[in-house]
Amino acid sequence: MTTLFIACLGTETNSFSPMPTGIGLYESTMLIRDGQYDASAFALPLAVWGENARALGWKVATGTAAFAMPAGNTTRPVYESLRDEILGQLKSAMPVDAVLLNLHGAMIADGYPDAEGDFLAHVREIVGPEVFIGAELDLHCHLTALKVSSASVLMIYKEYPHVDIAARAEELFSIAERSLAGKIRPVMAIHDCRMLGVFPTTAEPMRGFVDRMSALERSEGILSVSLAHGFPWGDTPEVGVRSLVVADGDIGKATALAESLGREVWSLRNEITPRFLSIDEAAARVVAHKGSMPLVLADTADNPGIGAGGDATFLIRGFLELNVGGFAVSPCWDPTATEIAFGAGVGATLDMRLGGKLGPASGTPLDLRMVVKGLAEGKHQLFGDAVAPLGRMAWLRVASTVGEQAVDIVINDYRTQGFSPDCFSAVGLDPASKRALVVKSTQHFHARFAPIAAEVLYVAAPGTGSMDMAALTYKNVTRPLWPRVANPHAGKSAESV
Repeated sequence: MTTLFIACLGTETNSFSPMPTGIGLYESTMLIRDGQYDASAFALPLAVWGENARALGWKVATGTAAFAMPAGNTTRPVYESLRDEILGQLKSAMPVDAVLLNLHGAMIADGYPDAEGDFLAHVREIVGPEVFIGAELDLHCHLTALKVSSASVLMIYKEYPHVDIAARAEELFSIAERSLAGKIRPVMAIHDCRMLGVFPTTAEPMRGFVDRMSALERSEGILSVSLAHGFPWGDTPEVGVRSLVVADGDIGKATALAESLGREVWSLRNEITPRFLSIDEAAARVVAHKGSMPLVLADTADNPGIGAGGDATFLIRGFLELNVGGFAVSPCWDPTATEIAFGAGVGATLDMRLGGKLGPASGTPLDLRMVVKGLAEGKHQLFGDAVAPLGRMAWLRVASTVGEQAVDIVINDYRTQGFSPDCFSAVGLDPASKRALVVKSTQHFHARFAPIAAEVLYVAAPGTGSMDMAALTYKNVTRPLWPRVANPHAGKSAESV
Protein backbone atom coordinates (compact mmCIF):
# COMPACT_ATOMS: atom_id res chain seq x y z
CA MET A 1 0.00 0.00 0.00
CA THR A 2 1.25 3.50 -0.88
CA THR A 3 1.83 5.66 2.21
CA LEU A 4 1.60 9.46 2.04
CA PHE A 5 2.74 11.80 4.82
CA ILE A 6 1.26 15.32 4.90
CA ALA A 7 1.95 18.32 7.14
CA CYS A 8 2.20 22.12 7.16
CA LEU A 9 4.75 24.54 8.59
CA GLY A 10 5.19 28.15 7.61
CA THR A 11 4.67 31.85 7.89
CA GLU A 12 5.59 34.96 5.88
CA THR A 13 8.33 36.82 7.72
CA ASN A 14 8.58 40.59 7.51
CA SER A 15 12.04 41.46 8.81
CA PHE A 16 10.90 45.04 9.46
CA SER A 17 7.87 44.08 11.58
CA PRO A 18 7.96 45.08 15.27
CA MET A 19 6.12 41.86 16.21
CA PRO A 20 8.13 38.67 16.83
CA THR A 21 6.50 35.39 15.82
CA GLY A 22 6.15 33.18 18.88
CA ILE A 23 4.07 30.12 19.63
CA GLY A 24 1.05 32.28 20.52
CA LEU A 25 0.82 33.56 16.97
CA TYR A 26 0.79 30.00 15.62
CA GLU A 27 -1.85 29.01 18.15
CA SER A 28 -4.10 31.94 17.24
CA THR A 29 -3.69 31.40 13.47
CA MET A 30 -3.49 27.62 12.93
CA LEU A 31 -1.99 24.88 15.04
CA ILE A 32 -3.67 21.53 14.36
CA ARG A 33 -2.22 18.34 15.79
CA ASP A 34 -5.04 15.82 15.33
CA GLY A 35 -5.19 15.71 11.54
CA GLN A 36 -8.66 17.32 11.47
CA TYR A 37 -7.68 20.04 9.05
CA ASP A 38 -10.10 22.98 8.84
CA ALA A 39 -11.34 25.14 5.95
CA SER A 40 -8.66 27.81 6.32
CA ALA A 41 -6.42 28.62 3.37
CA PHE A 42 -3.38 27.20 5.17
CA ALA A 43 -4.98 23.77 5.73
CA LEU A 44 -6.75 23.56 2.37
CA PRO A 45 -3.93 21.73 0.50
CA LEU A 46 -3.73 19.11 3.26
CA ALA A 47 -7.45 18.44 2.96
CA VAL A 48 -7.14 18.10 -0.82
CA TRP A 49 -4.19 15.70 -0.58
CA GLY A 50 -5.78 13.57 2.12
CA GLU A 51 -9.05 13.22 0.23
CA ASN A 52 -7.33 12.36 -3.06
CA ALA A 53 -5.00 9.83 -1.45
CA ARG A 54 -7.75 8.02 0.41
CA ALA A 55 -9.81 7.84 -2.78
CA LEU A 56 -6.89 5.91 -4.34
CA GLY A 57 -6.69 3.56 -1.39
CA TRP A 58 -3.47 5.06 -0.05
CA LYS A 59 -2.61 5.22 3.63
CA VAL A 60 -2.42 8.82 4.88
CA ALA A 61 -0.20 9.73 7.83
CA THR A 62 -1.03 13.21 9.12
CA GLY A 63 1.44 15.54 10.76
CA THR A 64 1.04 18.82 12.59
CA ALA A 65 -0.29 21.79 10.64
CA ALA A 66 1.30 25.00 11.94
CA PHE A 67 0.96 28.40 10.31
CA ALA A 68 1.30 31.92 11.75
CA MET A 69 -0.10 35.25 10.62
CA PRO A 70 2.81 37.20 9.07
CA ALA A 71 4.99 39.14 11.49
CA GLY A 72 8.70 39.28 12.37
CA ASN A 73 11.19 36.43 12.74
CA THR A 74 9.94 33.20 14.27
CA THR A 75 11.88 32.67 17.47
CA ARG A 76 14.48 29.92 17.25
CA PRO A 77 13.00 27.69 20.01
CA VAL A 78 9.53 27.85 18.42
CA TYR A 79 10.77 27.02 14.92
CA GLU A 80 12.99 24.18 16.08
CA SER A 81 10.22 22.77 18.29
CA LEU A 82 7.61 22.75 15.50
CA ARG A 83 10.12 21.45 12.94
CA ASP A 84 11.26 18.64 15.21
CA GLU A 85 7.66 17.78 16.13
CA ILE A 86 6.80 17.18 12.48
CA LEU A 87 10.07 15.39 11.80
CA GLY A 88 9.32 13.07 14.71
CA GLN A 89 5.88 12.33 13.26
CA LEU A 90 7.49 11.57 9.91
CA LYS A 91 9.96 9.16 11.50
CA SER A 92 7.08 7.38 13.21
CA ALA A 93 5.26 7.04 9.88
CA MET A 94 8.24 5.55 8.04
CA PRO A 95 8.51 3.95 5.58
CA VAL A 96 6.61 6.38 3.38
CA ASP A 97 6.37 6.61 -0.40
CA ALA A 98 5.74 10.33 -0.62
CA VAL A 99 5.71 13.49 1.49
CA LEU A 100 3.51 16.48 0.61
CA LEU A 101 4.01 19.68 2.60
CA ASN A 102 2.15 22.95 2.62
CA LEU A 103 4.74 25.65 3.29
CA HIS A 104 4.81 29.36 2.64
CA GLY A 105 8.38 29.75 1.51
CA ALA A 106 9.20 33.12 3.09
CA MET A 107 9.71 31.97 6.67
CA ILE A 108 12.75 33.32 8.51
CA ALA A 109 13.61 32.16 12.01
CA ASP A 110 16.34 33.35 14.35
CA GLY A 111 19.47 31.66 13.02
CA TYR A 112 17.63 30.27 9.95
CA PRO A 113 17.46 32.70 7.00
CA ASP A 114 15.72 29.97 4.96
CA ALA A 115 13.73 28.13 7.63
CA GLU A 116 11.56 26.11 5.25
CA GLY A 117 14.61 25.17 3.21
CA ASP A 118 16.15 23.86 6.41
CA PHE A 119 12.94 21.95 7.14
CA LEU A 120 12.89 20.37 3.68
CA ALA A 121 16.56 19.38 4.00
CA HIS A 122 15.78 17.57 7.26
CA VAL A 123 12.82 15.81 5.62
CA ARG A 124 15.07 14.66 2.76
CA GLU A 125 17.64 13.36 5.23
CA ILE A 126 14.97 11.21 6.91
CA VAL A 127 13.27 9.75 3.82
CA GLY A 128 16.34 9.33 1.61
CA PRO A 129 17.03 10.34 -1.99
CA GLU A 130 14.34 8.25 -3.75
CA VAL A 131 11.16 9.26 -1.87
CA PHE A 132 9.01 11.90 -3.57
CA ILE A 133 8.89 15.20 -1.64
CA GLY A 134 6.47 17.83 -2.90
CA ALA A 135 5.83 21.25 -1.39
CA GLU A 136 3.22 23.88 -2.21
CA LEU A 137 4.51 27.44 -1.85
CA ASP A 138 2.99 30.91 -1.81
CA LEU A 139 4.11 32.97 -4.81
CA HIS A 140 5.75 35.37 -2.34
CA CYS A 141 8.22 32.64 -1.38
CA HIS A 142 11.99 32.86 -1.40
CA LEU A 143 12.81 30.29 -4.09
CA THR A 144 16.16 29.18 -2.67
CA ALA A 145 18.72 26.68 -3.89
CA LEU A 146 18.25 24.65 -0.69
CA LYS A 147 14.53 24.27 -1.28
CA VAL A 148 15.11 23.19 -4.88
CA SER A 149 17.82 20.68 -4.01
CA SER A 150 15.79 19.16 -1.16
CA ALA A 151 12.42 18.71 -2.88
CA SER A 152 11.32 16.60 -5.84
CA VAL A 153 8.79 19.21 -6.97
CA LEU A 154 7.92 22.70 -5.76
CA MET A 155 4.50 24.00 -6.76
CA ILE A 156 3.87 27.77 -6.52
CA TYR A 157 0.58 29.65 -6.63
CA LYS A 158 0.16 31.42 -9.96
CA GLU A 159 -2.42 33.98 -8.87
CA TYR A 160 -2.21 37.12 -6.74
CA PRO A 161 -4.72 37.30 -5.07
CA HIS A 162 -4.27 33.62 -4.19
CA VAL A 163 -7.48 32.17 -5.60
CA ASP A 164 -5.75 29.01 -6.89
CA ILE A 165 -4.54 27.35 -3.68
CA ALA A 166 -6.74 24.28 -4.15
CA ALA A 167 -5.95 24.07 -7.88
CA ARG A 168 -2.20 24.04 -7.22
CA ALA A 169 -2.69 21.38 -4.54
CA GLU A 170 -4.51 19.21 -7.08
CA GLU A 171 -1.73 19.79 -9.62
CA LEU A 172 0.99 18.82 -7.16
CA PHE A 173 -0.88 15.66 -6.17
CA SER A 174 -1.25 14.67 -9.82
CA ILE A 175 2.50 15.03 -10.38
CA ALA A 176 3.22 13.03 -7.24
CA GLU A 177 0.84 10.25 -8.31
CA ARG A 178 2.32 10.00 -11.79
CA SER A 179 5.86 10.11 -10.41
CA LEU A 180 5.16 7.27 -7.98
CA ALA A 181 3.69 5.26 -10.85
CA GLY A 182 6.91 5.70 -12.83
CA LYS A 183 5.17 7.67 -15.60
CA ILE A 184 7.25 10.84 -15.17
CA ARG A 185 10.62 11.90 -13.70
CA PRO A 186 10.40 15.53 -12.53
CA VAL A 187 13.45 17.80 -12.64
CA MET A 188 13.51 21.49 -11.67
CA ALA A 189 15.33 24.62 -12.86
CA ILE A 190 15.13 28.22 -11.62
CA HIS A 191 16.27 31.57 -13.00
CA ASP A 192 17.09 34.67 -10.94
CA CYS A 193 15.40 37.78 -12.37
CA ARG A 194 17.18 40.04 -9.84
CA MET A 195 14.04 42.03 -9.15
CA LEU A 196 12.00 43.21 -6.17
CA GLY A 197 8.38 44.26 -6.26
CA VAL A 198 4.69 43.52 -5.90
CA PHE A 199 3.00 42.28 -9.07
CA PRO A 200 -0.79 41.75 -9.09
CA THR A 201 -1.91 39.12 -11.58
CA THR A 202 -5.28 40.79 -12.16
CA ALA A 203 -3.94 43.40 -14.62
CA GLU A 204 -2.06 43.23 -17.89
CA PRO A 205 0.62 42.41 -18.79
CA MET A 206 1.03 40.12 -15.77
CA ARG A 207 -2.39 38.59 -16.45
CA GLY A 208 -1.24 37.49 -19.88
CA PHE A 209 2.07 36.21 -18.53
CA VAL A 210 0.27 33.96 -16.03
CA ASP A 211 -1.97 32.64 -18.79
CA ARG A 212 1.10 31.84 -20.91
CA MET A 213 2.65 29.95 -18.01
CA SER A 214 -0.47 27.79 -17.84
CA ALA A 215 -0.44 27.25 -21.62
CA LEU A 216 3.21 26.16 -21.52
CA GLU A 217 2.27 23.35 -19.15
CA ARG A 218 0.53 21.73 -22.09
CA SER A 219 3.85 21.57 -23.98
CA GLU A 220 5.50 18.19 -24.35
CA GLY A 221 7.81 17.43 -21.46
CA ILE A 222 6.80 20.43 -19.32
CA LEU A 223 5.08 19.49 -16.07
CA SER A 224 4.78 22.84 -14.26
CA VAL A 225 5.67 26.49 -14.76
CA SER A 226 5.71 29.04 -11.93
CA LEU A 227 6.91 32.51 -11.03
CA ALA A 228 8.06 33.18 -7.47
CA HIS A 229 7.41 36.88 -6.93
CA GLY A 230 9.46 36.79 -3.73
CA PHE A 231 8.72 38.68 -0.50
CA PRO A 232 10.63 41.98 -0.58
CA TRP A 233 10.29 42.59 3.17
CA GLY A 234 12.26 39.46 4.04
CA ASP A 235 15.87 40.39 4.78
CA THR A 236 17.40 37.15 3.55
CA PRO A 237 20.18 36.60 0.97
CA GLU A 238 18.03 34.92 -1.72
CA VAL A 239 15.15 37.42 -1.73
CA GLY A 240 13.72 38.36 -5.15
CA VAL A 241 11.84 37.19 -8.23
CA ARG A 242 12.66 33.82 -9.79
CA SER A 243 11.07 31.68 -12.48
CA LEU A 244 10.65 27.94 -11.92
CA VAL A 245 10.12 25.19 -14.48
CA VAL A 246 9.53 21.49 -13.77
CA ALA A 247 10.24 19.24 -16.75
CA ASP A 248 9.94 15.51 -17.31
CA GLY A 249 13.51 14.26 -17.11
CA ASP A 250 15.05 17.01 -19.29
CA ILE A 251 17.00 19.50 -17.18
CA GLY A 252 18.21 21.31 -20.31
CA LYS A 253 14.65 22.01 -21.41
CA ALA A 254 13.70 23.18 -17.90
CA THR A 255 16.72 25.49 -17.67
CA ALA A 256 16.16 27.05 -21.09
CA LEU A 257 12.48 27.77 -20.45
CA ALA A 258 13.12 29.13 -16.93
CA GLU A 259 15.70 31.54 -18.36
CA SER A 260 13.44 32.61 -21.23
CA LEU A 261 10.54 33.33 -18.88
CA GLY A 262 12.80 35.08 -16.40
CA ARG A 263 14.14 37.41 -19.08
CA GLU A 264 10.59 38.15 -20.20
CA VAL A 265 9.60 39.14 -16.66
CA TRP A 266 12.65 41.41 -16.51
CA SER A 267 11.62 43.10 -19.75
CA LEU A 268 8.14 43.74 -18.29
CA ARG A 269 9.33 45.05 -14.92
CA ASN A 270 7.98 48.58 -15.30
CA GLU A 271 4.64 47.51 -16.79
CA ILE A 272 3.86 44.85 -14.16
CA THR A 273 4.59 47.13 -11.20
CA PRO A 274 1.35 48.90 -10.18
CA ARG A 275 1.21 52.65 -9.60
CA PHE A 276 0.94 53.57 -5.94
CA LEU A 277 -0.78 56.84 -5.08
CA SER A 278 0.40 59.16 -2.34
CA ILE A 279 -2.08 59.99 0.43
CA ASP A 280 -2.68 63.42 -1.11
CA GLU A 281 -3.32 61.90 -4.55
CA ALA A 282 -5.70 59.32 -3.09
CA ALA A 283 -7.58 62.00 -1.15
CA ALA A 284 -8.06 64.04 -4.30
CA ARG A 285 -9.46 61.02 -6.11
CA VAL A 286 -11.96 60.37 -3.32
CA VAL A 287 -13.11 63.98 -3.19
CA ALA A 288 -13.61 64.06 -6.98
CA HIS A 289 -15.47 60.74 -7.11
CA LYS A 290 -19.18 61.06 -7.96
CA GLY A 291 -20.07 57.54 -9.08
CA SER A 292 -22.72 55.27 -7.63
CA MET A 293 -20.17 52.60 -6.73
CA PRO A 294 -17.40 53.21 -4.19
CA LEU A 295 -13.75 53.61 -4.92
CA VAL A 296 -11.74 50.85 -3.25
CA LEU A 297 -8.33 51.88 -1.93
CA ALA A 298 -5.69 49.48 -0.62
CA ASP A 299 -3.68 50.71 2.37
CA THR A 300 -0.82 48.54 1.17
CA ALA A 301 1.84 49.39 3.76
CA ASP A 302 -0.37 48.46 6.72
CA ASN A 303 -1.40 45.02 5.51
CA PRO A 304 -1.24 42.41 8.33
CA GLY A 305 -0.87 39.85 5.54
CA ILE A 306 2.69 41.10 4.94
CA GLY A 307 3.54 41.45 8.62
CA ALA A 308 2.27 44.97 9.38
CA GLY A 309 0.36 45.68 12.56
CA GLY A 310 -2.92 46.66 10.92
CA ASP A 311 -3.08 49.62 13.31
CA ALA A 312 -1.36 52.33 11.26
CA THR A 313 -3.02 55.74 11.27
CA PHE A 314 -1.19 57.55 8.47
CA LEU A 315 -3.87 57.24 5.79
CA ILE A 316 -6.85 57.92 8.09
CA ARG A 317 -5.14 60.95 9.63
CA GLY A 318 -4.16 62.25 6.20
CA PHE A 319 -7.73 62.01 4.90
CA LEU A 320 -9.18 63.71 8.00
CA GLU A 321 -6.62 66.53 7.84
CA LEU A 322 -7.54 67.04 4.17
CA ASN A 323 -11.27 67.17 5.06
CA VAL A 324 -12.12 64.02 3.12
CA GLY A 325 -15.47 62.54 4.07
CA GLY A 326 -17.63 59.62 3.02
CA PHE A 327 -15.00 56.91 3.47
CA ALA A 328 -14.82 53.80 5.62
CA VAL A 329 -11.76 51.83 6.75
CA SER A 330 -11.52 48.14 7.72
CA PRO A 331 -10.19 46.13 9.45
CA CYS A 332 -8.19 48.21 11.94
CA TRP A 333 -6.58 46.08 14.64
CA ASP A 334 -7.12 47.57 18.11
CA PRO A 335 -8.07 45.02 20.80
CA THR A 336 -8.19 47.64 23.57
CA ALA A 337 -10.53 49.99 21.70
CA THR A 338 -12.66 47.02 20.64
CA GLU A 339 -13.05 45.98 24.28
CA ILE A 340 -14.05 49.52 25.24
CA ALA A 341 -16.65 49.69 22.45
CA PHE A 342 -18.19 46.37 23.51
CA GLY A 343 -18.34 47.58 27.10
CA ALA A 344 -20.07 50.80 26.08
CA GLY A 345 -22.58 49.24 23.66
CA VAL A 346 -24.25 50.35 20.44
CA GLY A 347 -25.27 54.01 20.48
CA ALA A 348 -22.62 55.14 22.95
CA THR A 349 -20.53 58.23 22.19
CA LEU A 350 -16.92 57.86 23.32
CA ASP A 351 -13.67 59.76 23.23
CA MET A 352 -11.51 57.04 21.71
CA ARG A 353 -7.76 56.63 21.15
CA LEU A 354 -7.37 54.45 18.06
CA GLY A 355 -4.39 52.70 16.46
CA GLY A 356 -0.75 53.70 16.45
CA LYS A 357 0.17 51.26 19.19
CA LEU A 358 3.02 49.18 17.68
CA GLY A 359 5.62 51.89 17.27
CA PRO A 360 6.78 54.39 14.63
CA ALA A 361 5.70 52.20 11.69
CA SER A 362 2.11 52.50 12.93
CA GLY A 363 2.09 56.28 13.27
CA THR A 364 0.65 58.14 16.26
CA PRO A 365 -2.75 57.29 17.80
CA LEU A 366 -5.91 59.04 16.65
CA ASP A 367 -7.89 60.82 19.36
CA LEU A 368 -11.46 61.05 18.07
CA ARG A 369 -14.99 61.33 19.41
CA MET A 370 -16.74 58.24 18.07
CA VAL A 371 -20.26 56.83 18.03
CA VAL A 372 -20.58 53.04 18.33
CA LYS A 373 -22.78 52.10 15.37
CA GLY A 374 -22.50 48.30 15.45
CA LEU A 375 -20.93 45.34 17.23
CA ALA A 376 -20.40 41.76 16.06
CA GLU A 377 -18.46 38.67 17.09
CA GLY A 378 -17.82 35.24 15.65
CA LYS A 379 -17.89 36.59 12.08
CA HIS A 380 -15.79 35.45 9.14
CA GLN A 381 -14.82 36.72 5.68
CA LEU A 382 -14.29 34.73 2.51
CA PHE A 383 -10.82 34.22 1.04
CA GLY A 384 -11.02 32.21 -2.17
CA ASP A 385 -12.41 28.80 -1.23
CA ALA A 386 -11.52 29.32 2.43
CA VAL A 387 -12.88 31.35 5.34
CA ALA A 388 -10.93 33.69 7.62
CA PRO A 389 -11.99 34.85 11.10
CA LEU A 390 -12.61 38.49 11.92
CA GLY A 391 -12.82 38.24 15.71
CA ARG A 392 -14.87 40.77 17.65
CA MET A 393 -15.70 43.82 15.55
CA ALA A 394 -16.88 47.35 16.32
CA TRP A 395 -18.19 49.84 13.76
CA LEU A 396 -17.29 53.35 14.89
CA ARG A 397 -18.42 56.61 13.28
CA VAL A 398 -16.51 59.85 13.71
CA ALA A 399 -18.94 62.13 15.56
CA SER A 400 -18.14 65.13 13.35
CA THR A 401 -18.67 64.78 9.60
CA VAL A 402 -17.28 66.48 6.52
CA GLY A 403 -20.40 68.13 5.13
CA GLU A 404 -22.90 65.27 5.21
CA GLN A 405 -20.26 62.63 4.51
CA ALA A 406 -19.74 60.35 7.52
CA VAL A 407 -16.39 58.72 8.25
CA ASP A 408 -16.54 55.14 9.55
CA ILE A 409 -13.79 52.99 11.05
CA VAL A 410 -14.21 49.25 11.68
CA ILE A 411 -11.92 47.97 14.43
CA ASN A 412 -11.42 44.40 15.63
CA ASP A 413 -9.41 42.29 18.05
CA TYR A 414 -8.17 39.67 15.55
CA ARG A 415 -5.26 40.89 13.44
CA THR A 416 -6.05 40.15 9.80
CA GLN A 417 -6.20 41.84 6.42
CA GLY A 418 -9.39 42.59 4.51
CA PHE A 419 -10.23 39.84 2.03
CA SER A 420 -13.84 40.63 1.14
CA PRO A 421 -16.60 43.21 1.76
CA ASP A 422 -17.57 41.00 4.71
CA CYS A 423 -15.01 42.96 6.72
CA PHE A 424 -17.48 45.86 6.51
CA SER A 425 -20.89 44.21 6.21
CA ALA A 426 -20.35 41.64 9.00
CA VAL A 427 -20.72 44.43 11.54
CA GLY A 428 -23.66 46.07 9.76
CA LEU A 429 -21.93 48.68 7.58
CA ASP A 430 -23.19 48.63 3.98
CA PRO A 431 -20.09 48.95 1.74
CA ALA A 432 -22.18 50.31 -1.14
CA SER A 433 -23.24 53.30 0.98
CA LYS A 434 -19.75 54.83 1.05
CA ARG A 435 -17.93 57.06 -1.41
CA ALA A 436 -14.73 55.10 -0.77
CA LEU A 437 -13.65 51.95 1.05
CA VAL A 438 -10.13 51.75 2.46
CA VAL A 439 -8.97 48.15 2.97
CA LYS A 440 -5.97 47.11 5.05
CA SER A 441 -4.58 44.81 2.35
CA THR A 442 -2.22 44.77 -0.62
CA GLN A 443 -3.94 42.60 -3.24
CA HIS A 444 -5.92 39.72 -1.68
CA PHE A 445 -8.94 42.01 -1.37
CA HIS A 446 -9.12 42.39 -5.15
CA ALA A 447 -11.06 39.25 -6.11
CA ARG A 448 -14.11 40.08 -4.00
CA PHE A 449 -13.93 43.88 -3.87
CA ALA A 450 -13.43 44.50 -7.61
CA PRO A 451 -17.05 43.57 -8.50
CA ILE A 452 -18.42 46.31 -6.20
CA ALA A 453 -15.77 48.93 -7.01
CA ALA A 454 -15.94 51.85 -9.39
CA GLU A 455 -12.15 51.57 -9.47
CA VAL A 456 -9.43 49.86 -7.43
CA LEU A 457 -6.54 52.08 -6.33
CA TYR A 458 -3.30 51.28 -4.49
CA VAL A 459 -2.03 53.75 -1.89
CA ALA A 460 1.54 53.88 -0.62
CA ALA A 461 1.24 55.34 2.86
CA PRO A 462 4.16 54.94 5.27
CA GLY A 463 4.33 51.75 7.33
CA THR A 464 5.88 48.35 7.89
CA GLY A 465 5.15 47.25 4.32
CA SER A 466 6.65 50.25 2.54
CA MET A 467 6.43 49.98 -1.24
CA ASP A 468 9.65 51.96 -1.67
CA MET A 469 11.86 48.97 -2.48
CA ALA A 470 14.95 51.13 -2.87
CA ALA A 471 14.62 52.36 0.72
CA LEU A 472 14.35 48.96 2.47
CA THR A 473 17.13 48.72 5.04
CA TYR A 474 18.52 45.28 4.29
CA LYS A 475 21.43 43.88 6.29
CA ASN A 476 21.70 40.44 4.69
CA VAL A 477 21.05 41.15 0.99
CA THR A 478 24.18 41.76 -1.06
CA ARG A 479 23.01 40.85 -4.59
CA PRO A 480 22.21 43.78 -6.87
CA LEU A 481 18.42 43.96 -7.31
CA TRP A 482 16.13 46.22 -9.31
CA PRO A 483 14.88 48.87 -8.51
CA ARG A 484 17.65 49.36 -5.95
CA VAL A 485 20.07 49.03 -8.87
CA ALA A 486 19.03 50.22 -12.34
CA ASN A 487 20.60 47.24 -14.14
CA PRO A 488 21.61 44.42 -11.77
CA HIS A 489 22.49 42.23 -14.77
CA ALA A 490 25.21 44.56 -16.03
CA GLY A 491 28.51 42.76 -16.49
CA LYS A 492 27.10 39.47 -15.24
CA SER A 493 25.16 36.56 -16.66
CA ALA A 494 21.83 35.97 -14.95
CA GLU A 495 21.85 33.07 -12.54
CA SER A 496 20.30 29.78 -13.52
CA VAL A 497 20.29 26.86 -11.10
